[in-house]
Amino acid sequence: MAKFILGKKLEMSQIFKENKVLPVTLIEAGPCFVTQIKTKEKDGYEAVQIGFEKLKPKKLKKPEKRKPFRYLREFRVNESGIKNNESGIKNYELGQKIDVSIFKEGDKLKISGVSKGKGFQGVVKKWGFAGRDATHGVKHEKRTLGSVGTSWPERVLRGKKMPGRMGAERVTVKNLEVVKIDRENNIMAVKGAIPGRRGTLLEIKSSPC
Repeated sequence: MAKFILGKKLEMSQIFKENKVLPVTLIEAGPCFVTQIKTKEKDGYEAVQIGFEKLKPKKLKKPEKRKPFRYLREFRVNESGIKNNESGIKNYELGQKIDVSIFKEGDKLKISGVSKGKGFQGVVKKWGFAGRDATHGVKHEKRTLGSVGTSWPERVLRGKKMPGRMGAERVTVKNLEVVKIDRENNIMAVKGAIPGRRGTLLEIKSSPC
């Protein structure tokens, strides 16, 4: 059965295990609810849509009343680690609750989220350029880009690393290990760092079998 859930990044911490200190990220995972099941016959592909963070009735607009969740995400079943492309649609039904108990310690995960936005940055921060030597005559040129082209073809070539917006991109990290699970509070500790700031929405899937 494919395993997936939505969660929120809480913070980084550390856990002592076997006389070692493990850096972990704490995630509030679920509970989520199945809001729609897509089939190959009707929609052309198989997927399960789940909702996370139920909204209060007062805050709902009319179109939202059918699916009263802050976040809705869809997971293709055949891309979530099912062996032999087996269909997993039959394992889900509308309104079904999905919580952190579907995972266990030692599971490998694939987690996607939006990285921290850092605004418009220069090449030293964005690309790791060394900058110019801090010698006489440099003054305001220390962190500048330098030459961006040649005498021919007299234009900037496509793909040149230049200043621009940094961060705020979808990032996926694979093979993250579940270190600890708190089923009562729906909190999961995952070894290592995960993209995004505190409160970032995360799409959590089991790594392919």
